[in-house]
Amino acid sequence: MPQFWLLKCEPDVYSIADLERDGETGWDGVRNYQVRNFMRDTMRVGDLGIFYHSNAEPSGAAGVLRVKRVGVPDPTQFDRRSDGFDPKSKSADPTWVMCDVSFVERFASVVPLERLRAETTLSEMLILRRGNRLSITPLTAAEFALVRRIGAGKVE
Repeated sequence: MPQFWLLKCEPDVYSIADLERDGETGWDGVRNYQVRNFMRDTMRVGDLGIFYHSNAEPSGAAGVLRVKRVGVPDPTQFDRRSDGFDPKSKSADPTWVMCDVSFVERFASVVPLERLRAETTLSEMLILRRGNRLSITPLTAAEFALVRRIGAGKVE
């Protein structure tokens, strides 16, 4: 049974339009142990996710992606020129992993955070909780389906 995720990225770094153009990409640069553990231990090939634009005007759900590969060593941890460089990580035992994702669909417009907050059935969604800063969070099947329906314009 597939699981569902919300993956956040700033659109000036990488957006749903970039993913649509590229078809697929590596979700690298994550330096949070809880998120790493999601990608390493829980995320599976075929899982679906909401691509969320963070720190944007507006911040919100921008489209849907599919997980293509999981638990891949993140090459940025070994690249001294990368913001993600980690001198403690060793190639024989990498600290950080990434996943590969592919484009599924782009919403006609970003579903703003305020619109998501207005849905009482989404009140337990992790991104809506105060203080949550994780770049990848799990979603329930119902949360994923509702955000996707809103993005498709099927919910007023």
